[in-house]
Formats: sequence, structure tokens, C-alpha cells
Amino acid sequence: MLGYLDAKPKVGYFIGEPVRQDDSAAKLEKLLVKDVLSLPVVVRTSSSVQDAVIALFTENVGSLFVCDEQGQLAGVISRKDLLKVTLGNAAAALMPVSLVMTRHLHIVSTSPDESVLEAARKMIRYQVDSLPVLQPNESGEGELVGRISKTTMTNVLLELGGKGRVSP
Repeated sequence: MLGYLDAKPKVGYFIGEPVRQDDSAAKLEKLLVKDVLSLPVVVRTSSSVQDAVIALFTENVGSLFVCDEQGQLAGVISRKDLLKVTLGNAAAALMPVSLVMTRHLHIVSTSPDESVLEAARKMIRYQVDSLPVLQPNESGEGELVGRISKTTMTNVLLELGGKGRVSP
């Protein structure tokens, strides 16, 4: 099956041409987050839960990034977070997202120069659907420059497999 040995009926076995190994694995190891990241979907800390639900559905994403008035990442809101707070809670629509979000201290992130493989490991290890991509700045805080999601990872695999990207 590797092509080192071929056979033909009534001829026998002979040395074959080895199959050229695909370089997809090498490409994947060199691929960086900045090569595949997408734009983050952001809501402000002052936004209501209702605003977050609307943004989640209109942008067709699984999580939203919450930024403060200075544009710094303050937290993340997932579909699960919104579902937990809205089920059976009539007043949830008016609550600020800052009461519902996962705070910045508990968020796993990646940087643009990190490998896609390492970002995938983080997503699996911490069981999250997406990671914020933070670019370090002078103040030591990371500036939100993008996101990488499971959909992004699937598209990367499809491209490396020669099947092309799947557009939403």
C-alpha cells in the first residue's frame, strides 16, 4: 500500500515507486493563528442580555466577547451562559451582560503568533468552542484582535485535505 513493492499477475513482485507523503502535516505545524483568525463579535459590558441574545443569533456565532468602554476584553458569554440565565427568568432580558459573562481572569486565550495546533489543544483541554485572540500591547493587557473557533479549525482541516473552505 505504500508503493515500495508492486505486483502484477503473471509477472510477480517488483520494486515500485514509493508514494510521496503528503505535506499537510508539515503545513499544519507551521500554520499560525494569525493566518486563520476571524473577526470577534463584541458586545459592551453595559449591553443587556437581550442585546447579547440578538447579537448571538444575528451573527450566527456560539460565543460573544464582552469589552469594557476602553475596548479591553472583560469577559465571554456563551450560548450556555445565556440559556442558563434566561430559562425561567422573566427579568433576564434587562440584566447587564456583566452579571452573566465569564470574567477575563477565567478566560483561556491565544495570541496571533501561536500555532493553530496549540490553539486546538487549548480548546480541547479547556472544553471551549472558541478562543479570543489577544495581541499583547505596551500596557501588558492584550488587545482583542480576533477569534478562533471550532468552525475555523474544521475549515483548516478541509483546506489541508484539499476539499476547500466551507462558507457559512
